[in-house]
Amino acid sequence: MGRTRKGRDISGWLVVDKPAGPTSTAVVNKVRWAMDAKKAGHAGTLDPDATGILAIALGEATKTVPFITDALKAYTFTVRLGVATNTDDAEGEVLRTSDLRPNDAAIKDALAPFIGDIEQVPPQFSAVKIDGERAYKRARDGEEMEIAARPLYVDSLLLIDRPDADHVTLEMVCGKGGYVRSIARDLGEALGCYGHVRELRRIWSGPFEVEDALTLEQIEGMARTPDLDAHLLPLEQGLCDLPEVKATAEGATRLRNGNPGMVLANDVEYGDECWASLDGKAVAVGRYKSGELHPNRVFNV
Repeated sequence: MGRTRKGRDISGWLVVDKPAGPTSTAVVNKVRWAMDAKKAGHAGTLDPDATGILAIALGEATKTVPFITDALKAYTFTVRLGVATNTDDAEGEVLRTSDLRPNDAAIKDALAPFIGDIEQVPPQFSAVKIDGERAYKRARDGEEMEIAARPLYVDSLLLIDRPDADHVTLEMVCGKGGYVRSIARDLGEALGCYGHVRELRRIWSGPFEVEDALTLEQIEGMARTPDLDAHLLPLEQGLCDLPEVKATAEGATRLRNGNPGMVLANDVEYGDECWASLDGKAVAVGRYKSGELHPNRVFNV
């Protein structure tokens, strides 16, 4: 007999301003404890040294995580010029150095090839799997691997500050699967001076913005109280990039049972993925076909 997970059946999103230090998993565990929730997950890993938006899904909201993971995200990050490391960040061992320091104009010119649909090789120290094993585990053993390039959509990449000759601060908006460390590494290579990430902060992710996030200290201070519950965002926020259709009462019952249900739709075409609501609450996500939604995710709230 399976073990019953303790905690409340609570659903929604809690947006955290992650500090440098803890892993994304550790933050999820902290939030699950503070909310006394049965189930929790996050929408997009941040490296331990990175800060900023970590959107935590609770309960039924975990079914909407893929839609936030696929959404555009924005980062600000500082690149240390003149130094390449084996981790592509400040924690790694120095591999190469250069005295060259390109000017702002050269940096701006070098950013153009990184915008649009590009191919990106993840860092050696990353969570991608190589022959079934995480790359970072093999890298820690001193193995140097050939990691295949992966597609990435970069919506924008801007130079926003030049604190000094050794550092440049950039802002990037990109799609799913982007490695900021790879951008810093490849930009340094393109400039001929090497580079790595010194600081990284995610400032928004899909509909979630860092200005609306809670710190871990605030979460701990309000843990297991109605004050923290008041900061819970509805699970429907994770569906904001999908069109909404209205379920009939009978259609909602059928959808909740995993069957196609009647919906009222405007500006939705045959085969479109959308979500159905009843009285403003999410019922299901699925494909629209001739007046019905054919569900592939059902919400039990």
